[in-house]
Amino acid sequence: MKFIHNFFDKLEPSFAKGGKYEKYYALFEMFDTFFRQPSSQTYSASHIRDGVDLKRIMITVWLCTFPAMFWGMYNVGFQALTYMAHAGVTPDGWRTIITGLVGYDPNSILACFVYGAMQFLPIYAVTFIVGIAWEMLFAVVRKHEVNEGFFVTSVLFALSLPPNTPLWQVALGISFGVVVAKELFGGTGKNFLNPALAGRAFLYFAYPTSMSGAAVWTAVDGFSGATPLGQAAVGVTADKFVDAYGNTLSWGQAFLGQMQGSIGEVSTLAIILGGLVLMYMKIASWRVIVGAVIGLLATAFVFNMIGGENPMMSLAPHWHLVIGGFMFGAVFMATDPVSAAHTNIGRWCYGLLIGFMTVVIRVVNPAFPEGIMLAILFANLFAPLFDYFVIQANIKRQTARRMRYVKQ
Repeated sequence: MKFIHNFFDKLEPSFAKGGKYEKYYALFEMFDTFFRQPSSQTYSASHIRDGVDLKRIMITVWLCTFPAMFWGMYNVGFQALTYMAHAGVTPDGWRTIITGLVGYDPNSILACFVYGAMQFLPIYAVTFIVGIAWEMLFAVVRKHEVNEGFFVTSVLFALSLPPNTPLWQVALGISFGVVVAKELFGGTGKNFLNPALAGRAFLYFAYPTSMSGAAVWTAVDGFSGATPLGQAAVGVTADKFVDAYGNTLSWGQAFLGQMQGSIGEVSTLAIILGGLVLMYMKIASWRVIVGAVIGLLATAFVFNMIGGENPMMSLAPHWHLVIGGFMFGAVFMATDPVSAAHTNIGRWCYGLLIGFMTVVIRVVNPAFPEGIMLAILFANLFAPLFDYFVIQANIKRQTARRMRYVKQ
């Protein structure tokens, strides 16, 4: 640790005001605060001193995605290697060398994890490199700190993508999310939309065939298989949900994540594990998450009671929880501290709206069965309005109490 301190102490004068590399101070500050200390500190005795700044909070959120990330990599590999075993084919291209070392037996955890990592890590690397380059560029031009929130934006965006997403689309999507949805509005703290979701939505509407359908969920060329949510949208009932190979899919298997889907969204259990840590540390608002779950279950129950020809109306509420990206979005994206509501009552309303809109989009528009992405972006627009009405109501109550006190 002493070596690190000495290294940064030696470099700092060159990047400080008046130094040779003054205009690149934002880049120096990014690495300095990552390895050593928060960017701002208090010295007087009247303040509580804590080393956990915004950067450390964002890193904690990043770490909490690991259960979903690691399971996602394993599941991507398992789905692909299972198909290869059934079809009698082997990996192609550069994957042949690596899989040749560990094998491609779907019963091997190591083989599945390695193959899945070969799909996910390039996506994440492109996301991080392109996104952080944009962050650095805006930091240097505007002469402000590099925003810590990109640690979370990068991993959430990468985990929300199908495993077969072309890398050039990954670069384009994260560029849209960082530049258009965040930096053009002033950067972290001023964006009203979640950047990761905005980038994902851009890719969906710009390149729908690469972001949806039966051919994008298994990391093998030429193979297709619909997700349970896609099956429900075309009229398959829950008792007839099958995996990509025709085997019956139970609710428990869907909860664990033994099915196709975007990389990080498949395991509800892994997502909940990360979410519990975030709620325990009070980084994520439990009111938003619980509100979203209640809103989803209640709305799905109402549609079940109404019934109708639309097959999605009869999908049981508990199935809505484990198929698609609802839990991933509710835990990691809806709780974004910038674009979410900030008052307690506002958070309840915000969460309920997300759950409600998720089911409504899935039911009313079966051509777009995954409703959580648009539901969160829609709720982002209403979050300031919820907070405004809550604050105004509090002001009116306080004013009324003061007036009663004056009259007495």
